[in-house]
Parts: sequence; structure tokens; C-alpha cells
Amino acid sequence: MHLSFYLTRILQAFVIGITVSWLTAPLSIKLAYKWNIIDRPRDDRRVHNRPIPRFGGLSIFLGSMAAMIIPAGMNSSIRVAMLGGLMMYAVGVADDIFDLKPMVKFGAQLFTATVMFSLGIRIRFINLVLAPLSTGSKAMIYFSAGLAYLITVLWIVGITNAVNLMDGLDGLAAGSTAIMSISLAYVAYIHGIRLGMMPVCIAFCAVAAGCIGFLPYNFSPAKTFMGDGGALYLGYMIAVLSVISPLKRATMVGAIIPMLVLAVPIFDTAFAMLRRVFRHESIMKADRGHLHHHLMAAGFGQRRSVLIMYGIVGIMGVVAVLISRELYIDALFLMAIALLYLGIIIVPRQPKKNLRKIITQDPREAARQAERENLVWMLNEERERRRAAKKAAGENPDTRDDELLAEIAREAAKPDRKATRRTIRMKPVKGNEDQNKK
Repeated sequence: MHLSFYLTRILQAFVIGITVSWLTAPLSIKLAYKWNIIDRPRDDRRVHNRPIPRFGGLSIFLGSMAAMIIPAGMNSSIRVAMLGGLMMYAVGVADDIFDLKPMVKFGAQLFTATVMFSLGIRIRFINLVLAPLSTGSKAMIYFSAGLAYLITVLWIVGITNAVNLMDGLDGLAAGSTAIMSISLAYVAYIHGIRLGMMPVCIAFCAVAAGCIGFLPYNFSPAKTFMGDGGALYLGYMIAVLSVISPLKRATMVGAIIPMLVLAVPIFDTAFAMLRRVFRHESIMKADRGHLHHHLMAAGFGQRRSVLIMYGIVGIMGVVAVLISRELYIDALFLMAIALLYLGIIIVPRQPKKNLRKIITQDPREAARQAERENLVWMLNEERERRRAAKKAAGENPDTRDDELLAEIAREAAKPDRKATRRTIRMKPVKGNEDQNKK
């Protein structure tokens, strides 16, 4: 078919997905209040301070599914993926309503992934990374049925939960998923008709459109959350569409392209599991040590933290596009930049002495340390300013006020200090009365 045919379908997918998602978001809010699907700030892991409905995944689901009807008419595997999307969304909604136990939810995800494998969505082989560069041939590693099942299920369940873990700030999961979907859609578009990737390209556009239509209601300050229904559905769709993509048939490292696009959620999930293992905790236990929590602890706020994460996800999306076009040096340069930013986010201002302590360090501890440093600096600056003013006025610079300021600075520098209730009355310095009044 002519390329303009597919461009028209891509545009239709965006229009349908964004419109349906945007129009159904208010309906999801009403249903959330009616069925009491409300996210209440019950612990310090949550960053919102008021009850917010968390049924917005319905609008993402309806919007992307409506748009995905277009590629579903071109590819039978996408119809199978839509069935699995319905199953995974149902698992997430059940968790939103009934608060399922982690093992029950994990078992349902395994069942969905197993059904997809039995219906033909599976990872059968992978390219050798350097073979295309050295030989130009299709050097493949083919998997046995058992190994193919294990890899496929781990990929689907792993990516599904990785995207779910990103859903910690307003607009983070929806915006990041839109960026990742558009990146994978562009990779599919580049190789287009030659590899039969246009239906997959349109499907990724449908997923991105569902997220974009939902973002006006989810970006900070959020009117609604997507809930586990939306997060699990989005993670599943990206994972499954990556498996369906025939990119791995090309003489290039197509198998790692989805991993590069999804590098941020994969890294965050692996880092979280490692952190919990070092703490001797369950790997399924929720905590406040994810990448976005580190950014919040650094004082960036929700919007800026989300935009920073968008930037890193976008960089990795460009890396995947460059790899797909075999521009390896350019890709490595951008990847190094992304890794640098991830390192800056994770390592606190005053890290512990070894890697294990850095991994397990609470980002709130680093934030409190930064606050203490700022307080000590301000107190010392005030003390030096007062001494200079008194010396210039011919007075004795060593007074009780200065001693009290120095004492408070020492107490503030202690890592486990308790809030002091001491009230200090300081005598105004001559020549600086107006500034002291302020």
C-alpha cells in the first residue's frame, strides 16, 4: 500500500484516541466517586494531600482501544494483544476496587501473559548484537519452547510492573508512556512497509493518543489518577506490541530497541528490587525510593520532577531511534548523558561511603541534610554580618547574640536533631535596624 495510506491511518488513530480519552475522563471521575474508587493519602509514600479519584485508566483504555481498531483490521496479532489488554485492565481495576494482595495480582498477570503466549505472542529468538556489523548476516539465537515461554512471560510481566511503578507523580506514567510509545512508533515507521511494521506503528500511536488525551486531567495538580487499571494496561500494551514488532527480523540489534526505550522504568524497577533486597524487605513492598521520589526530595516539586523524567525518557527514546538506524556512536553519546543524569538523581549530595549504603539511603534523609546545610549557612552568614556591622559601629563584636547563633548552627548540623522551641530575642545592630525589622 502507498505510504500516504498509513499516514492517514496514523492521523486517524491520534484523533480518535485523544478525543475519546479526553471526553471519557470526566465520566471516569464520576464513576470513581460513585463506586468509591478514591486514592486517599494514607501514608508518606503518597505525594498528594487530598483524596483524588483513581479510575482515570478507563479513559486511557477506551481511547486507545477505540483507536486500535484501525491496526487490528490489518494484523491478527494486534487483535490478540487487545484481548490481553482487556484482561490486564480487568486485573488493575479489580486491584483498584478490592485492593488485591500482591501475590494474587502477580498471579493474574502471569495468567494473562501465559494466555498471550499460548495465542502466539512470544519471543522466539534474538539477534546477536555485533553480528550485523561484522558479517552482515542474520545471526540469530533461537529459544526452545520452555525458554521462549519464560522470557516472554518475564518480559510482559516485568514491563507491566515497571510502568506501574512509575505512576508516583501527577502525569508521570501517562506522559512517559506517551513518549515511549511515540519513540517505538517512529522506529516502526522508519522501517515501515519493508518489515511489515506499519500496523504496529499505528497501534503504538493509539496507546500514545490515549495517554495524551488523559494528561489534561492528570498533570499536576491532578484531577484524577489512572489507578492500577490504567498503569497495568499501559505497561502491558507496550510490552506486547514490542514482542509483536517484526523489527528483530532485520539485520540489526532490533531486539534491544524496546529495552532502550523502556530503560528508565526498567532501571527504576531493578534499582528498587536491589534496594529492598539490601534492606531485607519484600521486593513487592512499596517505598519512597524511586527516581521521582529522589527528585522530589531534592526540592524540584512535582511539575519540574515530572518534566525532568520526561527529558530522560525522551533521550532514551532518541537513543533507540539512532540504534535502529545503526548510528551507534551518536546513540552511545546520548546514552552516556542519560546515565549521567540518572546517577545525579540517585546519588545524594552527601552519599554514604559504599555502594550498598548509597542504594539503600532514603532520599528524604538526603533532603533533610540539604536543609540542615542551608540553615547552618544562613545562620553563619547572619552571625558574620552582625559582627561586621558591630565592628564598623565601634562596638564589641562578641556578644551573647552571636554565641546563641553559633549554638543553633551547631545543633542544626546534627543529623538527628529535634526541633527546638527556643525563642531568641536579639538586640538590633546600629545602622541595620530596618534590615533587622524585616
